[in-house]
Amino acid sequence: MGKSYRETLNAQMSDPAFKEAWDAMEPEFQLIRLLLDAREKKHLTQKQLSELTGIAQADISRMENGTANPSIKTLQRLAVALGMQLKLEFVPNA
Repeated sequence: MGKSYRETLNAQMSDPAFKEAWDAMEPEFQLIRLLLDAREKKHLTQKQLSELTGIAQADISRMENGTANPSIKTLQRLAVALGMQLKLEFVPNA
């Protein structure tokens, strides 16, 4: 039996270059999680969210799987359709 995803990831995290690249992706990972969570809380399919926003369902899918780089305007449209406000922050490094 092979290693689990978590075991493989933990092993790769011991490589400083991999960990640095992974950490740099955190904002994208957060966006994906937030979009998925918000859509699921509203019990909306990607198709329904597409109809509410005028954003193609394929584009919503790409955002959710991390292969799109949405503009702030697109994120605002999604937030409005989800009954939310878009909030961006700059925070100090830990």
